[in-house]
Amino acid sequence: MNNFTSGSTFFLMGFTDIREIQILHAVFFLLIYLAALFGNLLIITLITKDHCLHTPMYFFLKNLSFLDLCLISITVPKSIMNSLMNHNSISFFGCVSQVFFFFLLATTEVALLTVMSYDRYVAICLPLRYDVIMSHRSCVEMAASSWLSGGLNAILHTASTFSIPMCGSPEVHQFFCDVPQLLSLTFVLQRKQVQSFLYLLASPPCCDFVSLFRVFCLSTLLAQISITLDLLISVFYTVVPPTMNPLIYSLRNKDMKIALGKLRKARYFQSN
Repeated sequence: MNNFTSGSTFFLMGFTDIREIQILHAVFFLLIYLAALFGNLLIITLITKDHCLHTPMYFFLKNLSFLDLCLISITVPKSIMNSLMNHNSISFFGCVSQVFFFFLLATTEVALLTVMSYDRYVAICLPLRYDVIMSHRSCVEMAASSWLSGGLNAILHTASTFSIPMCGSPEVHQFFCDVPQLLSLTFVLQRKQVQSFLYLLASPPCCDFVSLFRVFCLSTLLAQISITLDLLISVFYTVVPPTMNPLIYSLRNKDMKIALGKLRKARYFQSN
């Protein structure tokens, strides 16, 4: 049972050890990552170039696209490289960095979505006061407050996660350093498992082997199911939102379609 220190290495177990499936996973994640990059960079470019989109709503959408771009870049490229190179290790400081930036960007995005909801509320319920309430200064302050809350939350979560003594196998059953999986390596959980095992050993002799066999089978089955479910859930909240947000919030918007048409025309005339 080894304690983890700053020189330790974690092993991201990912989805499977089968080489063919690893390559398939890498290709699948690469396509998703490229789609997310294209969608979010397109939104940032359109909002930056088109002065008609220099409004509070699109200011927040631009920030959201930047957050999504950074959020998916924290976890997916590392997972792709691990699958292609069949190398699943990550350093202690690399793991700490993943946890910190994931919480920073995820918390900031949640706060920004709350600000965007407030922006729509003011636009619908207080249209005559919209320009006063949602001034440029107010928008910048709201965006900065979102980043500040994300930073504070990231510091607290990262410090609390890695301040707990960890021991045992350094295997993380995820494709990135996910906090629930890291907490499963804590000494507290290991001690509880040992206590439960000792309790079973203290049971009547006639029940020992049956109980241990049942617990072993049930725990093994639940562990397989739990790991698969955790992987699916983690993909849902780390990969899907940055990929789908451009379609949900921006690219289906009429103003964005008009801006995209202007950009295409400008590129066409420049080429000719």
